[in-house]
Amino acid sequence: MWDIIFNHISKRVIQKTSGGILFNRRGFSTICRLIYGCGFFVLLGSEVQAGIKEDVEKVIRNQFGDSISLSMEKLVLDNNNKSAVERKVHQRFVNDFIYVWTIKDDDSVKAYGLLDNVKGLSMPITFLVIYDPDGKILDTGVVKYREPYGGEIASPSWTAQFKGRNAKSNYAVGGEIDGISGATISVYSMATGVMKLSLLFPLIKSQL
Repeated sequence: MWDIIFNHISKRVIQKTSGGILFNRRGFSTICRLIYGCGFFVLLGSEVQAGIKEDVEKVIRNQFGDSISLSMEKLVLDNNNKSAVERKVHQRFVNDFIYVWTIKDDDSVKAYGLLDNVKGLSMPITFLVIYDPDGKILDTGVVKYREPYGGEIASPSWTAQFKGRNAKSNYAVGGEIDGISGATISVYSMATGVMKLSLLFPLIKSQL
């Protein structure tokens, strides 16, 4: 499923015609910054943006099979927990809530999927991290990437670096996590965002 999403992102990022690339990067980035600065976020409001929920659940079922049961909730973050994590990673949450999927098989919790956003160069990146009940990462992926370039961070070969990590792991780009030429901001944002959710998970586990 991540391969399908990555291929879709790649087509949108590098689509060309005989006359050249279909967009003006500078103009596009300027418009995007204005939109983002005016408060455009994917997880605005009480519902997940149309299509995002479906994409997330396809990814989860692709990994765990169709026999699982899924329940989704909007989890409002405790201010103390939120602030503590933000101070530690030096990155703020886009919203004061995240979306959480509880993944069960025969009433036994198999995993949790946490959906959040981080800011890329000029647009939000929507990503999913799947944890086992102990907080170890089982899978990570970019659900929606909106920049006109830098979509390589959605590649499963890059996001696979997070598998097996937890709240105590090192997420340093250039050390434990490989960088990507031309996508520096997105890489740092994404790596920090995954670390942020990993630190948050033990703090919210009792609420899930």
